[in-house]
Amino acid sequence: MADYRVTVRYGERYQRYHTFEVEAPDVARALEAAAELIPDDVLPQADLVELRPAVDPGERGYLGEE
Repeated sequence: MADYRVTVRYGERYQRYHTFEVEAPDVARALEAAAELIPDDVLPQADLVELRPAVDPGERGYLGEE
């Protein structure tokens, strides 16, 4: 199982973001899981969904680090 970070952009006049994580064996299953977790009040205004592997902040590399 892998962890995926999901970001949903929503809002009419001002854009907002709802971010959460799902655990799934692959991207297709992660999308299915994410669809079930988007809050009802966000759904009507959502216009973009991004899914990417979740990275542990402690393991994340930064530019300039050796």
